[in-house]
Amino acid sequence: MLQQASGGDFAVEAHDLVKDFGDKRAVDGVSLEVPTGSIFGLLGPNGAGKTTSLRLLLGIIDPDSGTRRLLGRAAPLEAASDVGYLPEERGLYPAMTAREAIAFMGALRGLPLAEGRLRASAMLAERGLSDWEKKPIRTLSKGMAQTVQLLGTLVHRPRLIVLDEPFSGLDAINQEKLEGLIRAEAAGGATIIFSTHVIAHAERLCERIAIIAGGKVAFAGEVDAARGRLRPIVRLQTRAADGPWRAALPPGARQVGREWRFELPQEGPEPLLRALLEGGAGIETLSIERPGLHDAFVAIAGASAVEAMAQEVGA
Repeated sequence: MLQQASGGDFAVEAHDLVKDFGDKRAVDGVSLEVPTGSIFGLLGPNGAGKTTSLRLLLGIIDPDSGTRRLLGRAAPLEAASDVGYLPEERGLYPAMTAREAIAFMGALRGLPLAEGRLRASAMLAERGLSDWEKKPIRTLSKGMAQTVQLLGTLVHRPRLIVLDEPFSGLDAINQEKLEGLIRAEAAGGATIIFSTHVIAHAERLCERIAIIAGGKVAFAGEVDAARGRLRPIVRLQTRAADGPWRAALPPGARQVGREWRFELPQEGPEPLLRALLEGGAGIETLSIERPGLHDAFVAIAGASAVEAMAQEVGA
């Protein structure tokens, strides 16, 4: 179910998008609303429909049915000069230098080549990468080339930045740098959409997410709303191994070593604490933890989707 954001100011809107490739339905009634200035994550395993959904939103391909608006335009390609798009399939001309590659990508979005060269030099210098300027792409590592392509995605200063699996192939240090870059662009007023099969990136970065599985949106809304679908988890350790206090534990409570784990009862922690104290439990530790996005994803998309994403991460 589509959840409305307050204010109605959306950089991207899509309603009931459907796309078939032969007898396969890749996107099945996808509806999304991405608030202007937000960081929005499209979360799901490979084959879930993330890339096709992004291409539909950008106007790279047309839907079989449904409507979309991009930066207020019903024809998404009309907004192309205000969009920066990093596709999952990376591609740069290997003979081009880093500076020329960045400037060339800007020129494809309408930025004059001379201005693109100036901006490329400045962007590389800001990151301590001036020595890359004249290096041909073929001499750069995969991570370095991906950085160049990302800078080329941003050189024309787009209002909307769309990144398809941007963390794929990056080591931990470069993933952290990319997260910082995404936050900086959002702080500057850009709207960010990125797809990922790594839940941790979405949890750290996103205000809103859409969970896609089997070409359908299983959830769209704020990260806190996704996590709020699950009850908080109580972790309890007692001195007493048994006693009247055990009756206060809910039926689903399970014991892991000396620790009990269970969902917080609907009536809240006060009755539980009272029963534990009066029952002589001897509380050693008690904590109440909000479920993470991983737990919410399992509940919404199912364990099979999580297993598929885990296999992609380990591949």
